[in-house]
This record gives sequence, C-alpha cells and structure tokens, in this order.
Amino acid sequence: MQKYLTEARQLLALAIPVILAQVAQTAMGFVDTIMAGSVSATDMAAVAVGTSIWLPAILFGHGLILALTPVVAQLNGSGHRERIASQVRQAYWLAAMVSVLIMFVLWNAGYMIHAMHDIDPALADKAVGYLRALLWGAPGYLFFQVARNQCEGLSKTKPGMVMGFIGLLVNIPVNYVFIYGHLGMPALGGVGCGVATASVYWVMFIIMRLWVRRARSMRDITLPGYFSAPDWTVLSRLTRLGLPVALALFFEVTLFAVVALLVSPLGIVNVAGHQIALNFSSLMFVLPLSLGVATTIRVGFRLGQGSVEAAKVAAWTGQGVGIMMAAATALFTVTFREQIALLYNDNPQVVALAAQLMMLAAIYQFSDSIQVIGSGILRGYKDTRSIFFITLVAYWVVGLPSGYLLALTDWIVPPMGPAGFWCGFILGLTSAAVMMLWRIRRLQKLPAELILSRAAH
Repeated sequence: MQKYLTEARQLLALAIPVILAQVAQTAMGFVDTIMAGSVSATDMAAVAVGTSIWLPAILFGHGLILALTPVVAQLNGSGHRERIASQVRQAYWLAAMVSVLIMFVLWNAGYMIHAMHDIDPALADKAVGYLRALLWGAPGYLFFQVARNQCEGLSKTKPGMVMGFIGLLVNIPVNYVFIYGHLGMPALGGVGCGVATASVYWVMFIIMRLWVRRARSMRDITLPGYFSAPDWTVLSRLTRLGLPVALALFFEVTLFAVVALLVSPLGIVNVAGHQIALNFSSLMFVLPLSLGVATTIRVGFRLGQGSVEAAKVAAWTGQGVGIMMAAATALFTVTFREQIALLYNDNPQVVALAAQLMMLAAIYQFSDSIQVIGSGILRGYKDTRSIFFITLVAYWVVGLPSGYLLALTDWIVPPMGPAGFWCGFILGLTSAAVMMLWRIRRLQKLPAELILSRAAH
C-alpha cells in the first residue's frame, strides 16, 4: 500500500502544475471571447467559428509532438540523457514540418467557411481574417510544445505552468492593443484577437527556450552547434509514435464539432443548454487530462529504469487517483448543476436543460477519466497505435451513431434531443474505458524483456 501512496504523491506533484497550465490556456480562450464580444456579437461569433477550425488543426500537430514526452522520460530513466538533445532537435524539425501543413490548411479554410449554410458574409470574412492572422502562431505554439514536452519528459512540469500564466498575462494587453487599436495600431476587432494570440505563442516559446538553455538541471542536454540536418530515422520513429495520438485527438475534437452541428437545427434553447453543459464538462476534463500527462511521464521513467513492476504501480496509481478525482467532480457537478448553469444564462428553459445534461456529464466523468488516463498509460508504454483504434471505434462506431439514434430518431425511444447525444457520449466513453483497461492488462502480461525492449525502441 505504501508504494501506491508514494507514487500518488509523486503523480500529483507532476499533475498539479499541468492542471494549472491547462487552466491558464483555457482562460486565454475565455479572455479572447469576452474581449472580442465587447466589440460586437459578429466579432465574437467570428472568433468562435475560427477557433472551431483552428482547434482540430493545431491539436493534430500537438498530438504528434506528444510523442516526445515518453521518449525523453524513458531516456532519462535509463540514464541515457546524452541522447535526449538529438531527439529534441528532431522534434523541432517535426514541429516545423507539420506547422507548414497546418498553415496551408488554415490559409485555405476560407473556402469551407464561405460554403457554410446560411453564414453571414461579414461574419465569414472576419472568421477568415482571424484564422489568417492566427495561423502565423502555429510554429510558435508547436515549438513551445517541444520545449514543454522536453521539460515534462524530465519530470519538470512547473516551467509549462509558469509559461501558461505568462501567456495569459501577456495576452490581455496585446489583445487590448490589436482589438481596440492602441499604440498606433488599427482597431482590428476579432481579427486582432488572432494577431494577439499568434504573438503570445511566440512570446511563450522564446521565454521557454531561454529558460531551458539557462536551467542548471538541463545543462547536460545540449548539442554542439545550432543546426542539425533532419534525421529521417528519428523523425519517422517520432511520427509513428505521435501520429496515432494526433489522429485520436482529431477524432475527439471533430466528434464534438459534428454533434454541435447536429444539435444546431433543434432550436436556440437546445443549442444553448448543450453548449453550457459541454463547456463546463470540458473544464472538469482538465483534471484527468493532466493526470494522464503525469502518468505518461511516470510510466516512461519507470520503464527507462528497467522496472516493469514500478511502471505497473505508476499506471494503476494514476487510475486510482483519477477515479477519486472523478467522484469528487461528479458530486460537485450534481450538487451545483443549476447554480453553474445560471452563471452562463438566466433563461429558465436553458438552465433546466443544461442542468439535466450535467447529470449525464457527471455519469460520464468516470469513464472519461479512465479512458484519458488509460491513453496516458499507453503513451508511457509507447503503445500508441491501440489508442488510435480504440478512439476510432469508441467515438465514431459506438458514440456518434448511438447518440444520433437516441437524439434524432424514434427507432429505439422517442427522439431525446441533446440528451440523446449525451447518452451516446456515455456509451462511447465507457466503451473506450473498457478497451483501454483491457489493452493495459494485456500489455502488462507480456514478458518483462518484451515490454522493456518496446519501451526502449
């Protein structure tokens, strides 16, 4: 029992800074929405439309770069710190290459925005302008993630937290300058939001890079010279490891976007209630997501040390702590669901629907926690292909079809509206949780030599 308690303390010490960094990042989006909304409803809507395209694109790149964390953690645990610098240098190449792809997609996203049904032309133009300003921040964001994942792989999660809050503090005055037009800058409204956010990502990367170069604990992680040519062997290994995670993140984000589109014809009350419940549950999701990052680090580090048993302890401690957190957040959600809904809206019908959906959100917090921490464990074991297949089946084969049947058809029950999609979320996430646990158990039953050789690959 003592080994689990010790592991839980180490996990939480890693996870709490990650939680705070995620909170800072969420707050940046909140500040953007509020400041753009103070210009006009059209500007706020343009930022929302632009963000719905930016998020799947940038999270794809983010998922690719996540491959670096278990690689660094394993090398750190095995005592091969001299090999970390070359892996990080290649991760910067990977970030640069995927940035070009993301920027190309976002530059041409205007075709998709203008093709949207019934979209206001002024709103569409502002959304395109916002994206074309924001896309210049894509390399800065991904380079920052490389530096952050290097630190997190070395069990240093506090720098990412500090940079998150620096980004938030810089974001407010820079937004003020570009949105409202100060210090000789033109007032750009919602487009200014994109300029500001892109600038903030570069500021965060530059400060993080300076910190990494000067940190005493990382002085040994350097390469001679400032340039190394792309090493296609390392790049293909990082891509093989990161691509399944990138696709899994993409599937998750696009699932929620598709559900939002399917809910939109059901009327303003249904859309608002669905959006409130979804926004709040995404805030709660920060806790297990951050714990999943910490679990990846601990599992990778223990496998690097050559201890399969200690990696197993780290994995199941992560799940145990996650379930306790989910119980706390579910209880909080159920108890205060009406008060939470009232923070967003005072329409009695919207509040009643949001409160009903939050009851369903409380149920799925358990399976959501198990599946996202399970994904973190599998990343630690470098078993990322299974994450891709589990996510694809759970979200797109189980979750979305069952949600559609319950919400919009009378094949099983009378049409349930948004609640049907939320029942679909529960079914999808529960199936993901079951498959993740099965995969972890199956991995852990493999011979120790095989587990360690896979982790070292």
